[in-house]
Parts: sequence; structure tokens; C-alpha cells
Amino acid sequence: MSDSAPEPGRGPGPEPPPSPARAAAAGRDPAAGDGPGVRLGTVTGRAVLLTAVLGSGMAMLDSTVVNVALPHIGRDLGADLGGLQWTVNAYMLTLAGLILLGGALGDRFGRRRIFVLGVVWFALASLLCGIAPTAGVLIAARALQGVGGALLTPGSLALIQAVFRPGDRAAAVGAWSGLGGVASAIGPFVGGWLVDGPGWRWVFLINLPLAAVCVPVALKYVPETRDPNAGGRFDVLGAALGALALGAVTYALIAAPDKGASPWVIGPAVAGVLLGVAFCWVEAHRPDPMLPLEIFSIRLFSSINAVTVFVYAAFSGFFFLSVLQLQVVLGWSALAAGTALLPTTVLMLLLSARSGEIAQRIGPRLPLTAGSLLCAVGMVLMVRVDRGASYWTDVLPPLVVLGLGMTALVAPLTATVLASVDVARAGLASGINNAAARAAGLVAVAALPLLVGMGPDAYRDPEAFSDTFRKAMYWCAGSLVLGALLAWFTIRSTCLRAPKATGEPPCHPEAVYHCGTASPPLDPGDA
Repeated sequence: MSDSAPEPGRGPGPEPPPSPARAAAAGRDPAAGDGPGVRLGTVTGRAVLLTAVLGSGMAMLDSTVVNVALPHIGRDLGADLGGLQWTVNAYMLTLAGLILLGGALGDRFGRRRIFVLGVVWFALASLLCGIAPTAGVLIAARALQGVGGALLTPGSLALIQAVFRPGDRAAAVGAWSGLGGVASAIGPFVGGWLVDGPGWRWVFLINLPLAAVCVPVALKYVPETRDPNAGGRFDVLGAALGALALGAVTYALIAAPDKGASPWVIGPAVAGVLLGVAFCWVEAHRPDPMLPLEIFSIRLFSSINAVTVFVYAAFSGFFFLSVLQLQVVLGWSALAAGTALLPTTVLMLLLSARSGEIAQRIGPRLPLTAGSLLCAVGMVLMVRVDRGASYWTDVLPPLVVLGLGMTALVAPLTATVLASVDVARAGLASGINNAAARAAGLVAVAALPLLVGMGPDAYRDPEAFSDTFRKAMYWCAGSLVLGALLAWFTIRSTCLRAPKATGEPPCHPEAVYHCGTASPPLDPGDA
């Protein structure tokens, strides 16, 4: 994706070359100081970085802090476990279904324009979440939040890739990635502090001042860029069918514990399958599909996405249920529960870059396999967390093991996704992988309570919840073991090495510190 000149009256506009990894692959020196674009040390450069960090930080904070608030939301709004599941899943549903479309809109209509629209949309939806009088209104507002997230999330890193000059882009991406990792790490702590202090509604309302800073800075300082080669019709039908298919299946899974094998469950389940088939048919026959199915004919790409599905399904299920376990069963405050999870993301923040370097040397097969198995061990150790558990002896050890496992596998996973396709399709491959992870998390949060017999009122009964929580941890561990087996038998150790015939260097993920637990880092490709 190349960029056109900025629109008249829009400030100094770059015609940016590819990102450092892409430039290196094309035989250019990514550290070269020449070339058009904005310098990082200038007022404009710092403002662009601030804009991208604030926008992505809103989305990342929201994906981590909401889990901490769930017990309080349930008590205040009278929601059962299904209501709490939908509070998480409504957001993931629209985000997963529309994130590929959001990136395409930015390429066509301007990355800054769509990014700002997403920030404003996200903030208004957050306001609706914060004042929601009922669980139903909150769930609807969370779905609207996901739409805003789908508009702003792809544009955050794309702004940096498109605006900064080649010599400054790597430093800008590193700063954005590191600050995003910090936001992800402190998210549960901030969420717990807000829930125990001013109340759970501030978990959503905190986005308003962030947006109030982000939007004016973006409009004043960020040049507009777009892809002049972006054309064709938007695949709105494909996006709608994909989201509806996920939504119908999710509804059936969440409703099943309460309604059983009734028409209210079987009907949506069948509809979801049929909608999924229709989605695949549309994508196979459109000239410009949102999800070109032929990309899955690449064996490595299909394999690494299958690993992603099993791994991130386990992660999403774990983080959804573990915070409830700490508050409902152990009786911890929201702040204590949120702080307890800090070691996992802090380890990722500190060690992810090193993990990526090791994977480049020895190949991704061993890190992906060992990392998944380490995560599985961490989740099995979590079954010891019950009433009277000590943080230092019962809670911290499994979280450290889990954090080390996630550190080992996330950067190699992203690198393998990027290496599985040619440079021109790196952005598409990353977007598909990100959406796959979010869809897997969506289904896991919906399915786990059904699989372990967790009823609608389980989170109000500490003993019943604890029993089913232990079963859920075994299911999550099993999903990780399947991911490890897939990685071992389908991923080659040499897949990150450049073919000798081309002499091109291997593709490195640039957002190595952006350690969200809901999905892998999103790389826009050659922005």
C-alpha cells in the first residue's frame, strides 16, 4: 500500500516509503536518514506519536479493564452470567467482524479521517456504556464500541508507518509499541482502581478525556494519507455475513445453559452455520473480497492461524474467568484482582523483543510449541486457586509460568504470520490473524461456561463457580496443548529464513512490545 500526497490545506504530507522491514526486503537501507516524511523529534512527529498511542491505548485499555469490572456490573445491573459474557462478547463480535473492513476504509478515504471517526465513535459508545441503565443497553453500547474499535485499531500503527520518514520510523514504531505494551500491562490495575474507587462506570468514561486530547491533536498535526491504489467496492455483505454468523453461534452457546436444546438455541446455531457457509460462498465469488479465501491455500498461513485460534481461545477464556475467580471465590477487591494479573503482561513487555530475536535464530517451531505448553502448565496450576489461596504461593506462580509462555510464543507467532505470505500481502495476513484470534476468543468466552456446566447464576455462588472454574482451566490447557501439537507438526523451523534465491532478509514483526492478551499485534503491512 503506497500513499498519495496529502490533501490541500492538510499540512506537510509525506509520500512515505515502506516500513523498515519492507524497505529492507526491497533492498533499501531502513536506517537511511533521507526520504520524505515527518521527523520523530519535531513537534509534528511527537504529536503523531501521541495521537497513535492515545487511540490504540483506548482500545487496549478497554479490552483489559472491563473484565475486572464484571462482578460489579453484574451486581449493579442485575445481570446473570450470560449478561457478563455478552458484555465482553458484544465488543469482540463487532470488532472481529469489521476490523478488516476498517483497514480498507482507511486506505480508501484517508487513514487520519477514519482513525478520528473511530476515536469519536468509540468515545460516544463509551459514554453510552458509562450511563447504561440496564444490562441490555450496556451490551448494545459495547457492540457500538467494537465498531469504533474496528475503525481506529488498524489506523493507529498505519498512521506511523505512513507519516514518518524512513530513518525515524523504526524508533516511532518502537515507542508506539512499547507505550501500548505499558497500557496493556497497567490496564487491569487501572480498571481495579476505578471500580473500587469512583465505580465501574468510569472504566468506560475514562475514554472521554483521552478522546478529547486525541482528536484535536490528530486534526491539527497528523497529515492525511491514503492508498491511491485502493479501489473496488467494499465488501459490506461479507462483513455483515461474518459478523451475523459469529453472533448467531455465540448466542446459541451463551443461551444453551439456561434454555437447553430448545428452538431458541438450535435455531440460532443452525442459522449461524448457514450464515457461515453463505459468508464463504460470497468471499469465494467476489472479485474483491474482504477475506480472499485463496490465501488459506498457503499451508504455513493456514497452520499458523490454526495455532492462533487454539492459543487465543485459551487466553480469552482464562482472563475472562480468572478475574471472576479472584473476586467471587477468593473475595478479593477489583484492585487486588487486577493487580494480581500484572506479572503476565509485564513479562511480555520486558521479554517479547528478546523472544522474537531468538525465534529468528532458531526458528519459530520450538518457541511456539514450548510457549503453548508452558501456558498450559500455568493454567493447570491455576486449579489450586481456591478459597484461602495465597497470592505468593498459589496465584503468582501460575501467572509467571503463563507470562513466560506467552512471551515465548506471541512474537514468533506474529513473525510466522508475516513470513507466510509475500510482502505485498503482509497487512492482509496480519489483519486476518488478528480477526481470527478475536473470533476464537469470542467463541471461547461463549462456550466455556456451557462445556463446564456453569449456570446463569454460577458467579453468585462461590463454591459452584470454583468447581466449574477448575474444569474450565483444564479445557483451556487442552486447547493450548492442541496448539502446541499443531505448531510442532505443521510449522517448519526454517520458515523465517529468507530463500537463498532472493537473498531477502526475513520479515520481522515491528510491534514486538504491543502485548495485548486478546489478539496478536496488528501490522498494517507496507503502509
